Amino acid sequence: MSAEKWEDNEEIKIFREYLRIATVQPNVDYTECVEFLKRQAHSLDLPVDVIYPVEKKPVVIIKWLGTEPELPSVILNSHMDVVPVFRDKWTHDPFAADIDEEGRIFARGTQDMKSVGTGYLGAIRLLKASGVQPKRNFFVTFVPDEEIGGELGMQEFVKTEYYSNMNVGFSLDEGGTSEIDLFYVFYAERMRWGLKLNFSGTSGHGSMLLPSTAGVKLNYVLNKLTEFRESQVQRLATDQTINIGDVTTINLTQLSGGVQSNVVPPHFEAVFDMRLSITLDVVAFEKQIHDWCEEAGGGIEISFDEKEPYVAPTKIDDSNPFWLAFKAATDELGLKIYPIVCPGATDSRNIRAQGIPALGFSPIKNTTMRIHDHDEFLGAETYLKGIQIYKKILGNLANV
Repeated sequence: MSAEKWEDNEEIKIFREYLRIATVQPNVDYTECVEFLKRQAHSLDLPVDVIYPVEKKPVVIIKWLGTEPELPSVILNSHMDVVPVFRDKWTHDPFAADIDEEGRIFARGTQDMKSVGTGYLGAIRLLKASGVQPKRNFFVTFVPDEEIGGELGMQEFVKTEYYSNMNVGFSLDEGGTSEIDLFYVFYAERMRWGLKLNFSGTSGHGSMLLPSTAGVKLNYVLNKLTEFRESQVQRLATDQTINIGDVTTINLTQLSGGVQSNVVPPHFEAVFDMRLSITLDVVAFEKQIHDWCEEAGGGIEISFDEKEPYVAPTKIDDSNPFWLAFKAATDELGLKIYPIVCPGATDSRNIRAQGIPALGFSPIKNTTMRIHDHDEFLGAETYLKGIQIYKKILGNLANV
């Protein structure tokens, strides 16, 4: 199919219009995006609310109301914001939504995750056209600021009276792009810790072998953390049944201190990005960090810029009727799915923290993974097939 034929498809037109709204971090102005989503709700003849849990941080809720609204509802969540771009690295304008002759749509947000938001709406359009009326309420939510942690987005939304009144029983959110012939399904997420260590020690002339310097202490603790990191690298390399979401990752991301080359400084600061496996004993791990700092000689201040608590994974067994409905839909469509722990972070963690089951699923396979990368793209055919997949899944969820 030529690019012109893709351009004439109504669902593709809607998707591309959404992609052209540059909701790029930081300091996003969501005004145009909100107006776009209001128009989509009107075209579907569905009510829409816009609430502001935080000033200038809108949450758009498009409502597909059920015949038995007392039943626990379903959230279909996506985020409106996208990550920054380096325009000189793109072969297409990242906010033009160009289509090439292969039907690939190039734009920031094609994979992460505007395709999911409009994909939900496309599926509801098909279901409504075929006369489907859900038993339970569906709330299609579009939230802000997921790409910068969601502290002023979903994290605040779940605290509102509006959310409480939604009587949420299940949530569907973004998954991951698959480069092979299967679909990933996220049922849990690792805990993110931002560890900051401030090392204090003896200072003086750079020609001396001074005792208990900040640098020596830094080296000791860094070696211990690196040894632990290597154990996770080896575990991942030798166990073919696990993936990156099943191990703990540790990376030194910031290092500062010192004034000039011949002065031993009294302080160094090191920051580590840690993503903790849901099977890790976090109490024992934190104690281990404290022990290493004491072994290094003490005088090390430990703090956390971020320290997410353990959140139980969503059950993917017979005890979860929403999982059974989701799995039945993918089985009927003949889809190969692979449940994994999300290696990064999504808004689902805020839903799961409320005790609500949540799955992450993006109907994207056999596609080069370009999430947060240059030349992010999604094939038009893949996008339209995704709408059909969502149609089946939503139809099943409606009648749990």
